[in-house]
Amino acid sequence: MGYSIDTIVSVVITVLLVMASAIVHEVAHGWAALLCGDTTARDAGRLTLDPRAHLDGFGSLLLPLVMALLGGPVFAFAKPVPYNPYKLRHPRRDELLVALAGPASNLAQALLGAVVLNLSWSAIVEGVLTGALSTDVASLLLQVLSTYVMVNLVLCFFNLIPLPPLDGSKVVLFFLSGEARARYYRLEQYAMPILIIALYVLPSLLRLDPVGIYLDWTAGGLYDLLLTGL
Repeated sequence: MGYSIDTIVSVVITVLLVMASAIVHEVAHGWAALLCGDTTARDAGRLTLDPRAHLDGFGSLLLPLVMALLGGPVFAFAKPVPYNPYKLRHPRRDELLVALAGPASNLAQALLGAVVLNLSWSAIVEGVLTGALSTDVASLLLQVLSTYVMVNLVLCFFNLIPLPPLDGSKVVLFFLSGEARARYYRLEQYAMPILIIALYVLPSLLRLDPVGIYLDWTAGGLYDLLLTGL
């Protein structure tokens, strides 16, 4: 299967932005843990935006590259920032806060990207940037910013899926205790098969795409809302 230059450029932009956004996501987990009393991430040298400290060959590069080439929703993961829940001041509450810090960072990045995108679009329409940027550069700028917004919205809402070890599972765990909590933790060993079935098997065999529908309603809906003026 051949790919056009435009497709290759789009894939490269998407993968790079996913990698960068996933790094911010993990650092946010570490900072939240530190603010809640756990210094594990700081002591491990993981409170940095240096890609070398976070990138995972499969999760940060290969996975988003394959997903981008397949044309579906693109997400990735960096090496999880380590933290010790036993060092948190209020373990049950703080574990939830640490988990939600990742998706919150992606939502913040999406909002920032949307603001810059809308300002850039207004500047182009009003001719402020047309003298400084060629049409191709201006188009590339808008493409990068719009992709950045969508990538972060997808990362935000995908990570909120209540399936261990995704961040959304910590929301469910907050309300569980005892044997119910232990059973829910055991779901983690089935997480990857469940995701593969939901992402690829169901859409291809049954024409049913639950993850795609969920992301269209959440990430897609918010994306349209943020970019209404464009």
